[in-house]
Amino acid sequence: MTIAIILQGREGAVFTASPDDLVETVVARLAEHRIGALPVVQNGEVLGIFSERDVIYGLASHGAALMGKRVGDVMTAPAITVTADTPVLSALSLMTRRRIRHLPVAEGTQIAGFVSIGDLVKYRIEKIEAEASAMRDYIQMA
Repeated sequence: MTIAIILQGREGAVFTASPDDLVETVVARLAEHRIGALPVVQNGEVLGIFSERDVIYGLASHGAALMGKRVGDVMTAPAITVTADTPVLSALSLMTRRRIRHLPVAEGTQIAGFVSIGDLVKYRIEKIEAEASAMRDYIQMA
């Protein structure tokens, strides 16, 4: 199964940040939506990711002055991306190897979606539970 399966159940646009947004504004957006990261997008193109880690590293480097900086100056770039046809297990493997928790889904350079490691793990658990249930049903019928 691919990332496209996970994106199918999503409604609405992806929450994003602009490289010109102030960190203070984007941190408030993260808190408001209770999310850990946003893709940084300009004209539909994924430039990077701004995450909780960027906030922590930025505070360590810049102190409270971080809040007045532009997101484009402190984001993680370039963003590691996947496509909608990337297998879920490949995306999980990539996230584990690179020690990241969020992946923009891109079509070319344009944003098509955004997935977290939680999204992928939840999908895998549901799939494994469905397979186990099917196996139990098969055994009971035999």
